[in-house]
Amino acid sequence: MIDQTVSAESGTDKSADLPREQARYFNRELSWLAFNQRVMEEAQNAAQPLLERLRFLSISGRNLDEFSMVRVAGLVGQFRGNVDERSADGLNATQQLEAIAIASNQLVEEQQRVWTDLQQQLRLVGLSVLDADALGKKAQSWLASYFRDQVFPVLTPQALDPAHPFPFIANTGLCLVFDLQRRSDAKLIRELVMIPSGLPRFIRMPGDEAVYVAIESAITWHSSQLFPGYDVLESGLFRVIRDSDIEVEEEAEDLVRYFRSAIKQRRRGDVIRLEMDSNISETVRDLLRKNLLSDGAAE
Repeated sequence: MIDQTVSAESGTDKSADLPREQARYFNRELSWLAFNQRVMEEAQNAAQPLLERLRFLSISGRNLDEFSMVRVAGLVGQFRGNVDERSADGLNATQQLEAIAIASNQLVEEQQRVWTDLQQQLRLVGLSVLDADALGKKAQSWLASYFRDQVFPVLTPQALDPAHPFPFIANTGLCLVFDLQRRSDAKLIRELVMIPSGLPRFIRMPGDEAVYVAIESAITWHSSQLFPGYDVLESGLFRVIRDSDIEVEEEAEDLVRYFRSAIKQRRRGDVIRLEMDSNISETVRDLLRKNLLSDGAAE
């Protein structure tokens, strides 16, 4: 489960302090989140087929990612640039970011609840998403072969310590962080494993029933192959959402060259949102915050 702690300072209703003419307007960003909430309602609609409900849940998650990459990123840019421009409903960038952070986190928590409920219902009709440790011996043996042949060759653990620069994390990229202890001398180390985007998000297990294992569960289960001679003390998953907004300059001399450059820069945009497993230790959380988050970003 992803833990999404808000970086907002308060959740008070700002509309009560607005002039009457501004209070007549809905905030554009909060209105969009309300629309995505309606998408979520379709994922909870028992009249819809189960896989259709799962599709609506996926759409709501993708929508929220794009919302953070573009709409929230624009507000973060105003916040960092000390731009005092207000929306039609009278809120400045800081107030909008606070309200968005609260509404977004509530939406994500509901997505997690719906996902848990759908998993239970899908299991009743023969479709399961299991952790690697919940598989039978035969299935675990097949998964070990799959990991050795298809996953292990493309993984590159990277040390997280003062002697190594913090690696670049791609937009929406999944990463696992491991705290390890060497058996020979009890030395503690911390390693980062980026999950390549080319790997399947869920691994289909062989057999008549539709059983899937999440890629991060498969990697964690086989961590002894990644770190021979070490014991895993704890591990956790995280990902980042980066600024992917492109500002169009109509007066650019060469639009093709301008957009080619803008698209390249977009891949390395500032982190707008950081999502972490709830079981990640506070020490690791502080490390990720320090190296990934900037002012105005949410966690």
